[in-house]
Amino acid sequence: QVQLVESGGGLVQAGDSLRLSCAASERSFSSDTLGWFRQSPGKVREFVAAISWSGGSTSYTDSVKGRFTISKDNTNNTVSLQMNSLKPEDTAVYYCAGTFLSIEQMVASIVDYWGQGIQVTVSS
Repeated sequence: QVQLVESGGGLVQAGDSLRLSCAASERSFSSDTLGWFRQSPGKVREFVAAISWSGGSTSYTDSVKGRFTISKDNTNNTVSLQMNSLKPEDTAVYYCAGTFLSIEQMVASIVDYWGQGIQVTVSS
């Protein structure tokens, strides 16, 4: 069982940047697809971004394209989400996630393991 631990969340103002990181313990995820999801109160958890096992392919939901960047460090077993130009509507609990399958499956919310989530709040 892969355990993921997110860090880097917090309270920022609209237009600010924030970097989320996710570290895995007990198992390397160098061969897995990694990604980020988010969930706002009263809403369904939604896909945000994903990166292939090699780091060569990425996918983003439309609302974050051009503002968020996902990256992966297989040496340190971490995946990060750089969030720029944050908006109040980005406020949510962000979850790191992994799948043994492809990016397409992660975009379809087929996930094999999750982190515990971390709060990101963007004030206007």
